[in-house]
Amino acid sequence: MKTSTKRPNIVLIVVDDAGFMDFGGYGGEALTPNIDQIASAGILFTNYHTSPLCAPSRAMLLTGLDNHRTGIATIPEVLTEQQAELPGYSMSFVDGVKTVADKLKQSGYQTYMTGKWHLGSGAGDLPDSHGFDRSFALDASGADNWEQKSYVPYYDHAPWYEDGEPVTLPEDFYSSRFIVDKMIDYLKSGDVDQPFFSYLAFQAIHIPVQAPREYIDHYEGVYLDGWDALLQRRFQKAKELGLISESADTPVMNDALRPWDSLSEDRQAWFERAMMVNAGMLEAMDFHIGRLVDFLMSTNQFDNTVFIITSDNGPEFSFPSEFLSFRLWMFQNGYSDDIDRLGQKGSMVAIGPEWASAASSPGNLFKFYAAEGGTYVPLIVAGPGVKKQPFNDARAFVTDVTPTILDLSGVAPEVRDSGEPMIGHSLGPLLRGEKASVYSRETPVGMEVSGNAALFRGEFKLTKNTLPHGDGSWRLHQLSNDPAERVDLSATNPEKKAEMLRTITPMSLRWVCFQYPKGSISMSALRKT
Repeated sequence: MKTSTKRPNIVLIVVDDAGFMDFGGYGGEALTPNIDQIASAGILFTNYHTSPLCAPSRAMLLTGLDNHRTGIATIPEVLTEQQAELPGYSMSFVDGVKTVADKLKQSGYQTYMTGKWHLGSGAGDLPDSHGFDRSFALDASGADNWEQKSYVPYYDHAPWYEDGEPVTLPEDFYSSRFIVDKMIDYLKSGDVDQPFFSYLAFQAIHIPVQAPREYIDHYEGVYLDGWDALLQRRFQKAKELGLISESADTPVMNDALRPWDSLSEDRQAWFERAMMVNAGMLEAMDFHIGRLVDFLMSTNQFDNTVFIITSDNGPEFSFPSEFLSFRLWMFQNGYSDDIDRLGQKGSMVAIGPEWASAASSPGNLFKFYAAEGGTYVPLIVAGPGVKKQPFNDARAFVTDVTPTILDLSGVAPEVRDSGEPMIGHSLGPLLRGEKASVYSRETPVGMEVSGNAALFRGEFKLTKNTLPHGDGSWRLHQLSNDPAERVDLSATNPEKKAEMLRTITPMSLRWVCFQYPKGSISMSALRKT
């Protein structure tokens, strides 16, 4: 990519529920040539962490703030009555919070958004009220990819809005194609002499996993040997690529998950097909990203565009169709999980916890949990001002994305620093090759969502995971050789654990005063847990 004296365009792409190794450039099985081509000109981060749930991650991504400071501490679908009364749980951006779009717009950028929003649907909550000139947004955790209908009983319908007004989707809708189509429409109507910020939030690969059959069929035989084999294959690939240490411990499936060999041949065939759909959905999304790239090239805007590509959290483990009540809802709403229809219109597909665990390799567990499988995801940055580098293992966090965008786009300090103060760091010095890292080894960074919490400091991590796959205890791990979080160092290195627990303060973990119902726990009790 060539450099330019003009301020760069920014394209921010968020994939829904993609694991650390899901993209081809990170060793995944899905064909993602367009993402890989973008990555080849920039940096693939191998030590980037997000939150374990979609809405909090998106709130942090778009603001540079802790999720509780934004008002979106968790997702509305799991909000409790007690939480709803607490600061940080408004489920929409609170006063004083400014998005990256707010600040870029104030700085002269055209700002566009297409895809999943999930950050509030009330008056003043949608993208048009948070800095976006044009937007076509889904305000839900997900929706069908082939038509305008809900994918779970929680929603009566799929709430799509254009520029804040309810809209109806076209008959030939497919989510990845449509999200790119609308973005191209917005860019065509813009001023080519004015820089733009484009935020594309794909539904791929959130439940229901759906894709055109021609993409699904590319993966015949790829997942035939099951999830235990995939977990080991990805782990070995991570070592071969240098994504993890040669001394890293092998990940293992949680005891509650089923061995592949325990399934009947029919169930193995069904789950194999579901994972093929998952890969096909990633490939279909990549194809449409390629169409956006082609458009930018045809309009001579590509060389002056920064691409930032990431995932909101790790792989989705929910498998709702195992419940009789959900299967009744499926029948009433025209959904089927017949193997011959998987991925097509009217199909309900989820990969389930075993495939999600395998897809999270070399990490542990998956979405919802603060374990590596839920928070350890890809981050790609490429474009003008970004020095091409190999895989980069510098620490980076979801709250760093907005400060980085504001840095690369040259936003003035008075605009950049307006509103609630950001806690993220700009990765600009690292991207430009000026520094090896923007965090010192001793800088603590923490996150909490729905009782799942993590504190990072140097190569160490404290993790607390809730039931059913965790036990609510703080565990100490050394990520440099244990990304699978197999070894709890609490007993062998109690001094380090105590030292890290002492760093849990309102400055290092702003979630502490919000995460429990009023009066249920004190700071001193939390430190002693």
